[in-house]
Amino acid sequence: MSTEGDFTVCYVTAPNHEVATTLAKTVLESKTAACVNIIPHVESMYWWDGQVQTDKELLLMIKTRSALVSQLTSLVIESHPYDVCEVIAVPITAGNEGYLNWIRESTKEAV
Repeated sequence: MSTEGDFTVCYVTAPNHEVATTLAKTVLESKTAACVNIIPHVESMYWWDGQVQTDKELLLMIKTRSALVSQLTSLVIESHPYDVCEVIAVPITAGNEGYLNWIRESTKEAV
């Protein structure tokens, strides 16, 4: 079974642990994600309102099917407190076949 292009990692930042866990539960319970790693202590620097800003954030590393990225993105946008939240999708080009099959089995079919 081919896996190239079938799976994606999405990166989402969150302002605090409460938001991060809420987002993680939302995408897991909807079966648009198989696994979410919450990585604490991320320092983000970015342009906003014409100035360079610095914030402490958490990073969610979300594993999903590529066909579910659009649905996952919509769920994150609906639940996220930021005006413009980060959702960046990076294709998984290779990996442990057993793990990739587990992602497939742990997520819903795309509609």
